[in-house]
Amino acid sequence: MQTTTLSFANMHNHGELMANLFRARRQSFIVQNKWDLPEAMGMEYDQYDTPASRWVAVHQLGRILAGIRLTPTTARCGVYSYMIRDAQRGLLASIPQDLLYDTAPVDEHIWESSRVFVAHDTPQRIRRLVHAHLITEMTKTARDLGAAHVLGLIPANWPRWARRCGLSIVAAGRVMEIDRIDNQVVSIDLTTKLH
Repeated sequence: MQTTTLSFANMHNHGELMANLFRARRQSFIVQNKWDLPEAMGMEYDQYDTPASRWVAVHQLGRILAGIRLTPTTARCGVYSYMIRDAQRGLLASIPQDLLYDTAPVDEHIWESSRVFVAHDTPQRIRRLVHAHLITEMTKTARDLGAAHVLGLIPANWPRWARRCGLSIVAAGRVMEIDRIDNQVVSIDLTTKLH
């Protein structure tokens, strides 16, 4: 099992890995979750998949087991910035505007994690290990990019696994139902991960 952080600058070094990640996202979000999202050539994508973002892939022999996208809160692409902020600004009808307790930050030391998934066909016996690899690489990559905090909109059962992953997480917004799943914005403090 490997973890790789992909970017527009290095994707050419990893063969089909980036395309496979977007294919796995399509399977997870469009086929499994039945979300109405853009797709092309068997891949899911959105307005936040820009050169500003990074993508963490957990993979084995080219097969994607899990993934996550990191986007700086300073990102801009037309009217869009990052998903949580754009939802608060009313640009994303599928996510409630009151998802955060405070105004969405725009700060070079805060990044957003989004499009988090573990592939549905990842064997149950290795899911915990895959999740650990994903969180470890996400944390390392975010720190390497200068992040002190990561915001994420994740399932509201996060307190159950946060301690297992050794993450310092606090709620940054209310619990809300999105697509029949309770979700919540959280802030992950990476300053405790400084070495």
